[in-house]
Amino acid sequence: MRIINSVYIAFALIWIAVLPATAGLLEDGTAAYEKGDFATALQVWRQLADQGDTAAQIKIGSMYAEGVGATRNYVEAMKWFRRAADQGSARAQFDVGTMYDSGQGVPQSFTEAMNWYQRAAAQAYRDAQFHIALLYVEGRGVAKSYTEAAKWYRLAAEQGHSAAQYNLAALYAKGWGVEQNDVEAAKWATLAAKQGHVLAEYSLGTMYAHGRGVPRSDTEASKWYRLAAEQGYMLAQSSLALQYSAGRGVPKDVVKALMWLNIAADRGDVKSKETRNELEAKKLAREWKPSLKPVQ
Repeated sequence: MRIINSVYIAFALIWIAVLPATAGLLEDGTAAYEKGDFATALQVWRQLADQGDTAAQIKIGSMYAEGVGATRNYVEAMKWFRRAADQGSARAQFDVGTMYDSGQGVPQSFTEAMNWYQRAAAQAYRDAQFHIALLYVEGRGVAKSYTEAAKWYRLAAEQGHSAAQYNLAALYAKGWGVEQNDVEAAKWATLAAKQGHVLAEYSLGTMYAHGRGVPRSDTEASKWYRLAAEQGYMLAQSSLALQYSAGRGVPKDVVKALMWLNIAADRGDVKSKETRNELEAKKLAREWKPSLKPVQ
C-alpha cells in the first residue's frame, strides 16, 4: 500500500510541475506573438501542440487561418483546429464548424458545420449557439426555422452575446419565430446597445423616437442616435442631424445638424445630401439682409 501511495504521490507531483511549465510556455509564445516575433511564437506553440495542448493547437490554427505570422493555409489551419476539436475543445469545435461553413480548407458543407456547431453548443459555447441560429434563419444545412433560430439566439443572448441579443430583438419586433412583442424587442435591443452594438443603438433610438416598446423620449432617442453616429453609422448620423434641426431631445442647432448631415452625405447618403442642401438654403435665407443703400 505504501508503494502504491508513493507512486500516486510521484505522479501527482509530476502533474503539478507540468501544469505551470505548460502555462508558462503558452504565455511565452503569446508574448513573442504580441511583439511580432511570430517565428518564436510558432516554435513555442508547436512544441506544446505536439504534446496535445489544445490552446496551442488553436493558436497555430488561427495563425494559418488569418495569415498572421505564417503563410495563410486553410488546410493547415483545419488540421490544427481538428486536433483540438477531437480532444473536446469547444472553441476548436466552433472553429472547425466555421471552416465547413465557409468552405475554407475543406469542401463546404453546412451539414458538417451544423454538426460541429452543435458539439460546441453542447458545451454552452455562445458563438456556436449564435451560428446555429444563423443557419436556421438562412435555411443552410437545415430546414429554415425562425422558431429554432429564436431558441438558439436566446441561448447565446442570455450569455451576453450582443449580436444574438440584437437579432433576438429583431425577431420580437417582426414577430418571426416568437410572438410579436415590442417590449421584449426593446429589452434585448437595450442589452445589445449597452455593449456598443451599433445597429442596436440605432434601433433603440428609433424605438424611443416612436415610443415602441419604451416610453416615447426624444432625449433618449438622441442619446442612442449619437452613440451609433459616433461609431460611423450613416442612418444614425442623419437621424441625429434631424434631431438637431428640429430641436428634438437636444437644443436646436442648425450648425450641428449640418455637421452630421455633411458626415452622412460624405459617406454616400443621398437623402442626407438633399436635406443638407435644403437646410443650408433655409439658413442662408434667414441670414440674408437686404441692402439699405439708396439706388444711385
